Amino acid sequence: MTLLEVRNLEVTYPGGAAAVRGVDLSLAAGRKLGIAGESGCGKSTLALALLRLLPAGARVSGEVLLDGEDVMTMKWGQVRAVRWAGASIVFQGAMHSLNPVHRVGDQIAEPILLHRRATAAEARDKTGELLEHVGLPASRASAYPHELSGGQRQRVMIAMALACDPRLIIADEPTTALDVMIQAQILRLIEQLVAEQDVGLVMISHDLAVLADTCDRLAVMYAGRIVEEGPARQVHEDARHPYAKALSAAFPRIGDPASRFAPRGLAGDPPDPSELPSGCTFHPRCPEALDRCATEDQPLRDAGPGRQAACVHMGAPGPGRTAATEDEDARSTT
Repeated sequence: MTLLEVRNLEVTYPGGAAAVRGVDLSLAAGRKLGIAGESGCGKSTLALALLRLLPAGARVSGEVLLDGEDVMTMKWGQVRAVRWAGASIVFQGAMHSLNPVHRVGDQIAEPILLHRRATAAEARDKTGELLEHVGLPASRASAYPHELSGGQRQRVMIAMALACDPRLIIADEPTTALDVMIQAQILRLIEQLVAEQDVGLVMISHDLAVLADTCDRLAVMYAGRIVEEGPARQVHEDARHPYAKALSAAFPRIGDPASRFAPRGLAGDPPDPSELPSGCTFHPRCPEALDRCATEDQPLRDAGPGRQAACVHMGAPGPGRTAATEDEDARSTT
């Protein structure tokens, strides 16, 4: 059963900055979807848009269906009910998300008290259970954020996200600020929780290797669009889109001398969302660009079983695409 379905989602900030452009995604319960890309490619904007957490000036269109209900058309009371109970988010950098003057137990208990109508004693008991579930003793509920290590604070954030038994968890770079040992522990914890509680996970990171090791499927974003999507390990190890190839190649592979002694990167930066180039937005940086890439945008095309890539070098259009659709897309960018 499809838990989350995103249809033609677009987000534009004041000044015409197109941060998310026509994104389509789907996720089933108990599955894990990774979203990768450089800073400025729209990953965090996409995450915030899923729960309508964007600033007031942002213009949003499209559909975000959570268990078949469109979050974008809900009244504010319904949206407030969906947050925490239907879907929750783990933000990057726990120290910036936790309130430094409140004990972590009180912060975990708050959504339980608000959304579950629990008594103070029930919320306290649930808080202790959640902390133990993420590998912390219940006694740490009395600690302030600064009294915990980075890994412990991140575990508190995960416990908070699980407080109301959501069906969907959105993790926005939850391990970026952690050392590699703690990062591995947090990733294993997230995988375990998804499997045990049958929740859906959307995990955002710039690290393809982490997502390939954690997620079932992987979507690569560039300039606000999905440019490749497919089974996570296949996308990481055998990317089809030139951008996904460059992103994967930027991480040296253990045991690969060629990768170790000649690491590859990608010159330049993603374009300014308010000044996107014509045609395929990646063509100014693309080593495989053709002349037509400067004038024709490329829709997602079939790139193998269960895979799609938005590249002129792919074959037929992807599911739901036709030659007429292709022509329409090309005309709209010229």
